[in-house]
Parts: sequence; C-alpha cells; structure tokens
Amino acid sequence: MAALAESFRQRFDAPGLSVAIARNGHLVYEQAFGVTGHDSSEQLTAADLFRIASVSKPITSVAVFTLVEKGRLQTQDTVFGSQGILGTDYGKHTYGEGIEQITIDHLLTHTSGGWDNGPGDPMFSNPQMNQAELISWTLDNQPLKNPPGRVFAYSNFGYCVLGRVIEKVTGQAYSDYVQQAVLLPCGITDMRIAGNSLEARAPEEVTYYGQYRTGREGHYEDPYAINVTRMDSHGGWISTATDLVRFAVHVDGFAANRNILKGETLRRMSMPSDVNPHYARGWRVNEKGHWWHGGDLPGTSAILVRTSSRFCWAGLTNTRRESSPRALDDLIWDMAHKVSAWRAALS
Repeated sequence: MAALAESFRQRFDAPGLSVAIARNGHLVYEQAFGVTGHDSSEQLTAADLFRIASVSKPITSVAVFTLVEKGRLQTQDTVFGSQGILGTDYGKHTYGEGIEQITIDHLLTHTSGGWDNGPGDPMFSNPQMNQAELISWTLDNQPLKNPPGRVFAYSNFGYCVLGRVIEKVTGQAYSDYVQQAVLLPCGITDMRIAGNSLEARAPEEVTYYGQYRTGREGHYEDPYAINVTRMDSHGGWISTATDLVRFAVHVDGFAANRNILKGETLRRMSMPSDVNPHYARGWRVNEKGHWWHGGDLPGTSAILVRTSSRFCWAGLTNTRRESSPRALDDLIWDMAHKVSAWRAALS
C-alpha cells in the first residue's frame, strides 16, 4: 500500500495523504503518508485534520434524518414562505416563482430547481457576507432555473440552506447540533468547522496547497482566499480519515446495534431520487449498492465510501490537482484490492 500512496503523492505533488479502512464495522487499516506541508518536516499522522469539503454533505443529511426520526421535521416540509420552516426569515422581496414550493427533500436531492455549482455558485460569491446575508441576496437576485423536483443540479447552496433549517428547528448552531446528535454517538470528538486563514487552522490541522489553473484565464487557487467557515453544512468540516470512517460505519445500514439511524431511515437516505438514479440524499449511489461522496476545494481532495460488501473507507489529502479527486477514489480501491483476503468481497 505504501508504494501506491507514494506514487499518488508524487503524481499530484501532495504533501500528505491519510487513509482509513473499516470492514464489518471494525477499523482494519489506518495510515498517514508524507508530511503536514511542503514547508514542514513534520511527519503526517493519522490524528492530523484535513478539510473534507463536500464530504460534509452526508453528515448534514444524517443530521436532517435525526430530526425526521424525532418527528421534528418531514422531508416534504417546505422551506421558504408563510408555510415553510424558515418562513420569511431570508430575502427582502416577494419570493420568485417556485421558491415557496421547495421542500427539504428537494434540497437533499439537489432538485430545488436552481443555485447549482456552476460559475454562478452563490457559495463562492460575496465572500464578505455571512450566511444570512448570502441566503437573502441569493433569494432576491438568483431566480430558479427550473420548477422544483424536475431537474438535478448539484447545489452547495441547497445544503447551506439545510444547515439553517437544522438551526431553526433545533434552536442550536448547526455545528453544535451535529456534534451532539451525530458525531458524539459515533464516538467522534475532534471534528469541527474549518477556519478560513492559515492562522485560523485548528491544532493538528495540515497546511493546504492550491494549484495553478490553466485555460484562457489561468490563475492560482488560494486555499486561504475562500470562505470555508461559511460553507459549514455543505463543505466546512475538518476531520481525520479515521473519524470519517467512524461516521460511515455508524450509518452503513449493516448493523442495527451500531447504526445511529433506523434501518428504514437509512434506506430512505440511500434511495436515489426519481430525477437522478445516481444520487440519493447526501450520498452518491450506484446499482451495485455502493454509497460514497467526494469533496474538493482549492487545496483539498477527499473521499468517503461505503461499499455493499461491508467496507467503509476514507482518504484525505491537502492539495487538489485537475484529476486528484477521482484519482484519490481509485487509489483506495486499489489499496483495498491489494489485500488478498479482501479481493473476493470487493470483486
């Protein structure tokens, strides 16, 4: 496995790489490779923290479903308007067409009808705004492109709104509720929301390195020039690979005695929408029964996988190159296939 890891690090100029693998709910492998940063001689350890980017979305989805199980919300509840959970807390103008029809399920499945992660992604605009200001600005200035429920369009903004739904329903900060209701029951105590600057890194957090983006307007991606803290519920968590695996084995659907959600809830969470057969509610899925989610931001690549053969694994690295997020997924599949005792289960 070390040779595969070192090949990946060299290929993508990655300072550090952290990997954890569990089988049947038990951690069977954890290893850190490299150093915490290009300018550091400090050896990376499995306890070092990385930004996990959109791997935050499964965590937010699980938090939503804890509230569904408690009867505090339903996935068909609307979000905005006089009948919605958030009411008219956000926006200064009358809501545009379709906005008051958006449900929790539309946000979970990326079928709200707008606010996708293309060039106009609201979560990468107006970095000086806080979440409330940004949501209000978006509702007032970016109308939906499609009626809710018709089209899949991956939406970071939709998961930002889900974070505010959690806050409205619980009366707690998003991160506080997630730590209490999701992470602590999984035995996780070190995960937290990332800071934005190099100086705001948490203890034992790595240093991030961007890349020079080629093309007509080439530019350097600065990992410390984006508002990651504001991304909390769609991309703001930091974690170790091992803690991500701890989270996954507590929601994998294989053992009721360790899962923090009921079996029927987990089946609902992992069921693809009618619009996209490859995305469920906070998880990508396929016909083989695998669930996963990747994440990448400037300076970050992350992957979390739950296989139908009862494996859960995670990989984290502190850089991003053109193809590194996909290559990170491939890397851990290759690592798992290297163990002869696992090959039959993974084939």
